[in-house]
Amino acid sequence: MKLKFIYLLLLFSIVVGAQETTKLNFQQSLEKAKTENKNVLLFFSGSDWCAPCIKFKKHFVETDQFKTFSAENLIVYNADFPRQKKNQLPAEITQENEKLAEKYNSEGLFPLILLMNQKGEVIKKWEHYPTETLDEFITKLKG
Repeated sequence: MKLKFIYLLLLFSIVVGAQETTKLNFQQSLEKAKTENKNVLLFFSGSDWCAPCIKFKKHFVETDQFKTFSAENLIVYNADFPRQKKNQLPAEITQENEKLAEKYNSEGLFPLILLMNQKGEVIKKWEHYPTETLDEFITKLKG
């Protein structure tokens, strides 16, 4: 019994570790979008300080309905800017997010949600928490 538990724990840690190492940077996300013929949803957030950002992630991005839609239609990239030391991202991710902010979010809006084509050109823009329902938001992403 103990051996089975240890085996399952080891298997779980390998799967979780593999998922973490497969996180794409933004350029890889654009390349994947080209390969899979999808658009990119880039959103800027402050995951530990921006209440509308946290609400967007909880009520939109992390819902089963959105996950199902995005798996088939989008590559989702979160440019996060946490403030608390315990939530800091690795230096290379922070640097990439800062470059994305310079290019796409020079006004420092949070949340800023961008629907982009495979070339990184903005198709639609939300400069605040979406006022649409989840269904309406998904419909706009489809259009």
